[in-house]
Amino acid sequence: MPITLHDISVPVGPGMLHYGRQPEKTMVESIANGDDGNVSRWLIGSHTGTHLDAPAHFRDGMATIEQLPVELMVGPARVLDLTFVEGSEVGADDLLRAGLGDDERVLLRTRNSTGALRETVKSPWVGIDAAAAELLLERGVRLVAIDYLTIDSPAGETGWPVHNILCPAGVCILEVVDLSAVEAGEYTLAALPVKLVGSEAAPARAVLIEGLVEAA
Repeated sequence: MPITLHDISVPVGPGMLHYGRQPEKTMVESIANGDDGNVSRWLIGSHTGTHLDAPAHFRDGMATIEQLPVELMVGPARVLDLTFVEGSEVGADDLLRAGLGDDERVLLRTRNSTGALRETVKSPWVGIDAAAAELLLERGVRLVAIDYLTIDSPAGETGWPVHNILCPAGVCILEVVDLSAVEAGEYTLAALPVKLVGSEAAPARAVLIEGLVEAA
C-alpha cells in the first residue's frame, strides 16, 4: 500500500478562526524596501491554530510543552468517525459506537471538520462531555485530538470539565485539526509543537501518515 500524507493543520493568519486577539504579522525587513532579505515578526498566542495543550494548561506543576516526550506525539493513532453525533456533545456511548479501543492516540472527527471549523468566527460546535473524557482515561488514551478550538462542548466553556479531567491526568489535547479529508481508521500521527519553554501549549504542524503501519 502506498504511503499517503494528510496535513491536518490549519493555516495561520489574520482573519482565522481564533479565540481572542487575531494573529498579527509585521515585516521587519523586506527586499522591496532595499533589505537583503525578507524577515517577518508574528504576534500569536500559544493556542493559535492547530496546537497541543500540555497537562500544565489546567494544572500547575505538570508537564509543559518542552517537557513532553517526542514518543507521545509521534506514533500509531486511530481516527474515530463521530459525524453521526447530532447534538453538541459526544458522549461515552458515542465513542464506543465509533470503535474506541485501547489506542494511545485518538483523533475525533466530528461534523466540525466540514462545518464550524470552516467559519471565521465561533459558531455552534461539537465537543465531548465529562463521561466521554473519563472513558478516554479508562482506555489509556494519552493524546486526544478534536477538530475545533476546544475539546470541551459549548456547555463546557463554563468550568472546562473535559480539560479539568484530561490535563491533570497527563493527557495531551491536540485541538484545531482538520479531518475533513480523512477517513476513520489507523494512521501514524506526527504532531510536533514548537518547544516554547515553560508554555502550557504551542502551535504544531500535524500530519497523519496513511499506509505506514501496513508497510512496516
